Amino acid sequence: MFNRNRCLRRVAAIASISSLVTGCGMLSSGDSDDEDPIVVGTTSPPSTLDPAASWDGSWELFRNIYQTLLSYPNGATTPQPDAADSCAFTDSSNQVYRCELREGLKFSDGDPLDAQAVKHSIDRIRKINVNGGPAGLLGSLERVQAGGEREVVFHLNKPDATFPFVLATPAMSVVDPDSYPADKLREGNDVLGSGPYRLRSYEDGKKALVRNDQYQGFAERRNDAVTIRYFQDSDSMVKALRGRQIDVTYRGLAADDIVELEGTASKDDELQLIEGSGTDISYLVFNPKDPWAGKPAVRQAVAQIVDRAAIAHEVYKDTVEPLYSMVPKGLTGHTTGFFDAYGDPDVAKARKILTEASITRPVPLTLWYTTDRYGSETALEFTELKRQLDASGLFRITLKSRPWKTFAPGYQKGEYPVFGRGWFPDFPDPDNFIAPFVGDQNALGTPYAAPKITGELLPRSRRESDRANVVKDFEEAQEILVKDVRLLPLWQGKQYVAASRDISGAERALDPSTIMMVWELHRKTSW
Repeated sequence: MFNRNRCLRRVAAIASISSLVTGCGMLSSGDSDDEDPIVVGTTSPPSTLDPAASWDGSWELFRNIYQTLLSYPNGATTPQPDAADSCAFTDSSNQVYRCELREGLKFSDGDPLDAQAVKHSIDRIRKINVNGGPAGLLGSLERVQAGGEREVVFHLNKPDATFPFVLATPAMSVVDPDSYPADKLREGNDVLGSGPYRLRSYEDGKKALVRNDQYQGFAERRNDAVTIRYFQDSDSMVKALRGRQIDVTYRGLAADDIVELEGTASKDDELQLIEGSGTDISYLVFNPKDPWAGKPAVRQAVAQIVDRAAIAHEVYKDTVEPLYSMVPKGLTGHTTGFFDAYGDPDVAKARKILTEASITRPVPLTLWYTTDRYGSETALEFTELKRQLDASGLFRITLKSRPWKTFAPGYQKGEYPVFGRGWFPDFPDPDNFIAPFVGDQNALGTPYAAPKITGELLPRSRRESDRANVVKDFEEAQEILVKDVRLLPLWQGKQYVAASRDISGAERALDPSTIMMVWELHRKTSW
């Protein structure tokens, strides 16, 4: 019988992952000395091998071959030391953050990893300042100070209790100053890091990782080697899994494939499916400079018509769930603000909104999406959005699309009236679902002046180390987002990992940002 393992995993965290392991005894078993590498399939290839250029899915690879000062050991929901031996704020205002490195750290080639290497790694992110890169995560950083070989002190320009979360993102990976220039990106396909694995070979469609013997950190590697294979679509990836060409799939399983895997009834099936709660979201962005999308009434009318439940059910086969807040379920500060304001889809209410704004003819809008970033259902999702809006009689929708490499520069230049984006969190905190999207310079390339949020609510919340005490600030911030409708949340994803029945550790392999820690995977030694 198909082994379906629904280990529900709250990514932001209330229950520890260790408790989930207890509930998932099917994936038991011990360490093994693997002769063959475990092969992981994904549809999300890295866009770069240099951390200074990446604010995207490249982090999946980086987590396993580079090292950060802080990271997430299994079961942790707040950052813990990795390359660091200890880290803490040293002042009461959360503006001075000090880390002491582990003693004797080395890169995979034997070069020492010291405080100067950490300073170099952070400084080059800001100096190179890649468009769409991770420099935006360091807005609160004033300067980095290296003291001796092991002490690193981060001086912030304002209180920021989320700074440890930033340091735990793979964008802040430590690189070797001798190999990664201070003023430009590293060229070529070689990687020099200090993470659990080193990149042994890089070929089109495949990356071979092997154990890094120089590694010192929290990761307890359950295997000696992992090969990552990249696929164009879910169908080919699932065929490879069924054909035993790969052992595990992650990122990019299509809804139809998930449903098929869930419903498999054959006793001879040797696969398992692990389902968990996710914090990735999908949303629309409205360009205020567009003559139509810039009108509040137009945005509000769209919000009044969009049927999230239909998208979740008809397009995604209930592998996602409707989202009415930019902050997803499971995180502090989640609300249902858009449902509270608009309720169920209602064409009559939308017509009234437009009429009161003296808009009496169908509104022409062009919706843009990327063809190769968020899964094969994206085109179907936008077709459904077009159907819903056109059917109201209030809109005339045109759909356009581009591959990610040209789509991203387009929205950064403000070319699109309305466009779709997905968001995989940098870290599991409500700040990361609001701060990146507001302000003059944000992750969307579409300025969004929200002075109450950027000037009061976010700064105040960042003074609070206990994140349970920031609920009111984020609820108020989301009230502003609902009123403006510059961002329209659509759905929140779930996480699915399909694996061969002889693979253990898949239920432990996702960190709180849903990045796969491949060192947790191993082959069963007993049943």
